[in-house]
Amino acid sequence: MLSARDRRDRPPEEGVAAELQGFAVDKNFLISLKGILLETELALTFIIFICFTASISAYMAAALLEFFITLAFLFLYTTQYYQRFDRLNWPCLDFLRCVSAIIIFLVVSFAAVTSRDGAAIAAFVFGIILVSVFAYDAFKIYRTEIAPGASQGDRQ
Repeated sequence: MLSARDRRDRPPEEGVAAELQGFAVDKNFLISLKGILLETELALTFIIFICFTASISAYMAAALLEFFITLAFLFLYTTQYYQRFDRLNWPCLDFLRCVSAIIIFLVVSFAAVTSRDGAAIAAFVFGIILVSVFAYDAFKIYRTEIAPGASQGDRQ
């Protein structure tokens, strides 16, 4: 038998199936352009982390931080859990994530290439590729999410 607290915490008329759907993976998102971009960013960030770990361990923290941030965004978008936080401007947060990653990886990649180590040069090459992927992602976010909202505000 359910107590009054259990009935109060449950959404009305939705039952157990609705509670289990909270972390259901949206497979359509994973094959969409945004999902593929996030997966590519995650994979390249992990490769750069491995390269920095093998050569210059001082720079691996930046790659690891961006890896976890991208992993968090991928999880939130894939499970559609971000919709529960409706007060946050997710396109703006995603755009800022991309811009900060561009700045961090440009600086770290050019700093790493000065060591002339094989793994550091590989990290530089993957870093430049990753910067272009993040720049494309930021461009797509701006064109589809941020720019239409700004132009609609000007017309009113």
